[in-house]
Amino acid sequence: MGSGVQCYPNNMADELKKHLIQLISRVPGLQAIVFTDRDGVPLIKAATDSAPEHALRPGFLATVGMAMSQGNKLGLGKCNKMVSSYSNYQVVSFNRHPVTITLVASSSANTGMILNLEEELNTVSQTLRSVVEAS
Repeated sequence: MGSGVQCYPNNMADELKKHLIQLISRVPGLQAIVFTDRDGVPLIKAATDSAPEHALRPGFLATVGMAMSQGNKLGLGKCNKMVSSYSNYQVVSFNRHPVTITLVASSSANTGMILNLEEELNTVSQTLRSVVEAS
């Protein structure tokens, strides 16, 4: 895990992770939820055994953040969320600067159900934001 998680008492990180696992279990096909800082460093993550390992690596997560930054340059306003669909997976990201929330799911998962997690995930990002801004 990224250095941000170490700023929390272990029980708080464990509680956040438990909450994320509970959210994952509510959406069939959702495989991972990762909160990263602006550089793609994981702050906290929860994943099923079926989650693609490469999608949980900092390099992949940093690329997702950069793609959202590029979306800001299209002249349509701030890129708040991004949905990418691939042959076997989909990646949904929420921009909560300085925190990025990335969700990885199977391509058959209900994208609407994933997007509906946004409000609940925002409460976690608010908690993590103070750690990122302090570092």
